[in-house]
This record gives sequence, C-alpha cells and structure tokens, in this order.
Amino acid sequence: MEIRISARHGHLSDKTRDKINAKLEKLPKIFERLTAIEVTVDLEHRDKPSVDMRVSAEHKHDFVATDCSGELMASLDRVLHKMEQQLRKYKEKIQDHHRKPGLREQQPAIEPETDEV
Repeated sequence: MEIRISARHGHLSDKTRDKINAKLEKLPKIFERLTAIEVTVDLEHRDKPSVDMRVSAEHKHDFVATDCSGELMASLDRVLHKMEQQLRKYKEKIQDHHRKPGLREQQPAIEPETDEV
C-alpha cells in the first residue's frame, strides 16, 4: 500500500508527517484491500487548514473525505472518521453480497413470549 502526504500553500514538518502517517496506517485494519492513500493538507488559511483524503481500493473503488477546522490534527481525525465509516459501509456491502442467499430463512424465528392467563 502506498501512502502519499502532500501540502499546498505551506510546508509540513517531518514530525507532523510522521503523526499523519501513523494514523493512516490504521486504515488497512478496517479494509484490507487498499492500494493507495493520498492526503493533501491545504495551509492557505493558517487558522483553518483543510485536509483532503483520497483512498483507492482494488477494482477501481475510490473513497474521498474532506474537512476544514481550526486545528490540523482535529481536521485529520474527522477525515479519518469519515473514511473509516465509508470503508466499513463498503466492506459490509461486499460481505452481504457474498453471503449465501436464504441463510436467514433457514434460522428459526424467535417467537415473542405471550402471557396467557
């Protein structure tokens, strides 16, 4: 998996890049088939940096999340949360399509208890 971190209108320190990279390495734990992660930090407005994340998965599936807030790490955390939600939803959708049809119908339904007097 390839991770690219870039900055527009400014420069990111090595320490900041390492923190971002450490957070991004958690994404493959949610969805294993990721091929590339690209993060762009826009520092044009220093008081409100924006973070744009693009994640590519196998079979040409791309996911995008953006956020703009007062702090860089807060924006990154929100973008990561959005991306995690997208990846979980996509993974669940794929797993539902690969399950055998009729599996739910074979399980006995739980009947509600009734109070008979």
